[in-house]
Amino acid sequence: MSVWLPTSPCTPESCLTDPGPTVSAPRRTARGAAAAAALLAGVLAARFVPGWGRVPALRDALLRRWTRTVVGALGVRLRVTGAAPQPGGVLLVANHVSWLDIVLFGTVRPGPMVAKTEVGSWPLLGPLTTRGSTIFVDRDRIRRLPETVGQIADALRAGRAVGVFPEGSTWCGRAGGTFRRAAFQAALDAGVPVQPVTIRYLLADGAPSTAAAFVGDDELLPSIRRVLAARGLVAELTFHPPVSGTDRRELARAAEAAVGSPPAAGHLVAPRPAVAPGAVPAQVRRRAGSTAAWR
Repeated sequence: MSVWLPTSPCTPESCLTDPGPTVSAPRRTARGAAAAAALLAGVLAARFVPGWGRVPALRDALLRRWTRTVVGALGVRLRVTGAAPQPGGVLLVANHVSWLDIVLFGTVRPGPMVAKTEVGSWPLLGPLTTRGSTIFVDRDRIRRLPETVGQIADALRAGRAVGVFPEGSTWCGRAGGTFRRAAFQAALDAGVPVQPVTIRYLLADGAPSTAAAFVGDDELLPSIRRVLAARGLVAELTFHPPVSGTDRRELARAAEAAVGSPPAAGHLVAPRPAVAPGAVPAQVRRRAGSTAAWR
């Protein structure tokens, strides 16, 4: 076990408050069946539909439709606010609350996610993440981190949106952790923007909810059952404007501050014009340095 292992003080006992209104048992069963069917359909499509991922526009459109189907089947409503996600290569960095966070990114900007290796063994979600270009980080083998940073940079250079949870661990949503800096080096190396995203889970009346939180020694199936039981659960994604910084420390601090700021008003707007090929976005000025010096 590595001495470096991101943790949070959140535990099921201390953080999972009253989930609020719940639906009936038959409704939970129906939601579970619908979500399982949608997930299974995704697994089968990814495995047996030849060439589906060779056309980026078609691939992303199908992934957006599929992830929104999964979220809806779970009984969760999606709300997207703030600045439009950047076109082309972009590092999307967000706070981390739940296993559901991974699915939420696909509803707006599908792309590779950075996840711990354990996610690959999860039922249904595991095969999907493995086949979905997920970049796995082995938190017990920190010496391999520069290799992971290189994989993130390669995906960014290819024009993909890569989703990262820099806290390195889940929090209940009422508080957050410090953003680790390694992934920000990948954005500098690739010369792409860093766009912060705030993830919140709310009840229908706007009150914060911990029903979707997946913290501490919580297990996946009980967490899924809480989501299936919740009535009026809303998943809110707030996209903030890209942040500036000359090195990964500045970028990490700026992104952490943006994610913790009050949610931006307004709905998602049309994408901004793409950056010209080969141009380095003004908001990210690359600084020479080795990804090995990640700390």
